[in-house]
Amino acid sequence: MAGEFDLIANYFNWLDTSDNVQLGVGDDAAVLAITPNHELVISVDTLVSGVHYPLDTSPADIGYKSLIVNLSDIAAMGAVPKWFTLALTLPEYDENWLEGFSSGLKQAATEYGVALIGGDTTRGATTISIQIMGEVVAGEALKRSAAMSGDDLYISNTLGDAAAGLLIHQENQALSQVSRASNAPLKKLSDAEAYCISRLNRPTARVAESRVICQYATACMDISDGLLQDLSHLLKASQLGAIIDTANMAVSKQLASLYSRREVLKFAFSGGDDYELLFSVPKHHQVHFAAAMQKNNMSFQRIGELTNSGDEIRDEQGNLLSAGGFKHF
Repeated sequence: MAGEFDLIANYFNWLDTSDNVQLGVGDDAAVLAITPNHELVISVDTLVSGVHYPLDTSPADIGYKSLIVNLSDIAAMGAVPKWFTLALTLPEYDENWLEGFSSGLKQAATEYGVALIGGDTTRGATTISIQIMGEVVAGEALKRSAAMSGDDLYISNTLGDAAAGLLIHQENQALSQVSRASNAPLKKLSDAEAYCISRLNRPTARVAESRVICQYATACMDISDGLLQDLSHLLKASQLGAIIDTANMAVSKQLASLYSRREVLKFAFSGGDDYELLFSVPKHHQVHFAAAMQKNNMSFQRIGELTNSGDEIRDEQGNLLSAGGFKHF
C-alpha cells in the first residue's frame, strides 16, 4: 500500500519553473516571492462528494472544477491568481481515481497559470479543499461593499446552464436505471443537454474578463449559489437595492431550446454553480467598459440597476424577487 508521500510524489509533485515560487511541494511549507506594491489575496473552498458534485462525476472533471471554483473567487476580487494548496481526503488509495483527478487539476492549473505549492492528504470521506492565492495592486481589490446607487449591474456571459445540467444529469441517471432494469436502450443526450452538463462539470473562471472589469467596476463578486442569493450579499454589503430586467435577460441558446422562459429564469436566478462574475459599473464608465470587453471578445450583459431601496431585489415591474439559491446549511 502506497503511503502519503508516495501519493504526493506520484500525482501532485508537478515541476514548476515560476520565479515567484522559491520553495514548493516537498517541504514543511512553501516560500513565495510577492510582487512589490501588491497585496496578497487568499480564498479557500471545500468540495464534498455528493454535495458539490454528483457521486458519479468523473475524477478528471472533479479535479478541474475544484480549482475553477477557487479561481473564480480570485477573479471576483480583480486579482491575478498565482498559487494554490490542496488538502485531499480519500476513503482509500485509488490509483485510477487519483490519476483522473490529478490530470483534471493539472489541466486547470496549466490553463490558468497557477502553481500547486503544497497541501496535505488523509483518509476519510472524499473531501477536497483548495486554498488559492493571488495578487492585486495595493488598494485596488474589488469589494462587495463599494457599489453605488445608480450603477448598472452586469454579469459575464449567461446564467442557468449548470443548474439545468445538474437536473438533466439526475433525470438521465434515473432513466438509465429504468432502462437497465428493463433492457431498454439508453436515452441519448441532445447536443443542448450535453452542453449544459459540460457547463456543470467544466465551468469557466472569468480570470481574463476580470482584468478588464477591474478597470471600470465599483464592486464585484462571483455567482456560485444563484444570482438572487449572491446579489443579496452584495446589496447588504453596499446597503443598496436592485432592479433586475428579467424580460431582457439573455441565456444561452442551448438552455433556451430546452425549457420554457419561466423555467430558464428559475435556473438563472436560483440554480447556482455558474461561476460567472456579477459586478456594478457607473454609468459614466459604461461606453468605455463595453468597448473594452467587445475588443477582447468577452461576453457580458447588463441585467439591471442598483437603487437606494434597502436590500430589496425587484423586477422591472416592481415585483419583489425572493433571494433563493443553494443553501450550505
